[in-house]
Amino acid sequence: MIEISSFVKRFDKLVALNGISFNIAEGSIFGLVGSNGAGKSTLLRSLCGVYAPDGGEILIDGQTPYENPKLKSSVIFVPDFPYYEPQATLKTMAKFYHTIYPDWSRKEYNRLCGLFGLNQKTRIHNMSKGMQRQAALICALAAQPRYLLLDEVFDGLDPVMRQLLKRIISEQVAERNMTVVIASHNLRELEDFCDHVGLIHEGGVIFEQELDALRLGIHKAQAVFQPPLEFQQLDWLKERLDIVKLEIRGSMISLVARKDQETVENVLNELEPVFSETLPLSLEEVFISEMEAAGYDLNKIIS
Repeated sequence: MIEISSFVKRFDKLVALNGISFNIAEGSIFGLVGSNGAGKSTLLRSLCGVYAPDGGEILIDGQTPYENPKLKSSVIFVPDFPYYEPQATLKTMAKFYHTIYPDWSRKEYNRLCGLFGLNQKTRIHNMSKGMQRQAALICALAAQPRYLLLDEVFDGLDPVMRQLLKRIISEQVAERNMTVVIASHNLRELEDFCDHVGLIHEGGVIFEQELDALRLGIHKAQAVFQPPLEFQQLDWLKERLDIVKLEIRGSMISLVARKDQETVENVLNELEPVFSETLPLSLEEVFISEMEAAGYDLNKIIS
């Protein structure tokens, strides 16, 4: 289990993470989302023990990862830009990982090489970006870590490789109860893969929730009223729904509310709309709505 308590990380005057707190259950696939510069990569590096805390603490199985070689042998971080020595091949990287990680599996390594179809003797620097990422993933997964930390892992992978990676990770989670934390801007990839998700913004946590509960707990709706709603009716609506976003265009209103579908429909029906529909939000829509509610510039989110 990962426990993050009032964790602070600074770089000179920049506060990258400002007192964040949440837990990640053992055996879960946790999606970490957020705007550019929100602190996702800093958190992953802190989890694997690269950065020392400037406040609060991070505990993995009750131990701090910083300067803890024994714990680090069960935690692997695959960064956004994996580093390789100029002459490194997949074969030499496998030997290196074998010396560091006690649960390294030659059998699993050979199986993964076959699935991804990489030449073990080719210099990794001569491979494409996607193939270099595959090489890093082969080594990481063959080490059979208890905790796997992934930063923008889908970037550079084609659709077939992305689905293959999801299947392999899901198998290892099911078979070995491995815990996965994956930071990504590709929210559609996380939506059908993660069981929990956390949204970080400007070094703080906006929400952390089970994905199914998140989907069921926030909805968008459109309704048409004749005549258009008056101010008193809009105020009544806002009192009964936790509205994240509200747009009014003549007789039509569009809203996003932190309520279940039945509640949203019942409240709207009390105002007797000519037409109304209520739909769940995708993870991307949840992300944008929550970031807008936090006052973030939408143009920066999608840039």
